[in-house]
Amino acid sequence: MKAFIIRWVITTVAVYVASIIVPGMHVGSLSTLVGSALLLGIVNTFVRPVLLLLSTPFILLTMGIFIFVINALLLSFVSWLFPSFQIEGFWSAFLGSFLISSISWMLGLFFRTSTSSDGHVHVIRHHSTIKRADARIVDDP
Repeated sequence: MKAFIIRWVITTVAVYVASIIVPGMHVGSLSTLVGSALLLGIVNTFVRPVLLLLSTPFILLTMGIFIFVINALLLSFVSWLFPSFQIEGFWSAFLGSFLISSISWMLGLFFRTSTSSDGHVHVIRHHSTIKRADARIVDDP
């Protein structure tokens, strides 16, 4: 549950930053921002894999660029479901989805939520001191 909430917060921040940067992308209120980020996460979890599978020939033909088109269409779908979350056209959705993906990826680097194999969230910390290992080297004769 903790990993889900962290991913939701990351997506919410990414949608907020994209709504500030992208012209033609507007979020009406905080509840719209939180709800649209939640719905975007749900759509990306359940609908996006099916669309990626069905559009594999286009993805291969365009060397992966068609994935951004799918992301833009899903973002437009979320804006269609939330009237106060507005996206004015395809290029706003395209740039918005690109920014949301990039920002989510960068923020996700600080947490191993999706790559953790044990199902737990591990905060990555930097240790300023190097600890010496109490070990010995064994030479083979």
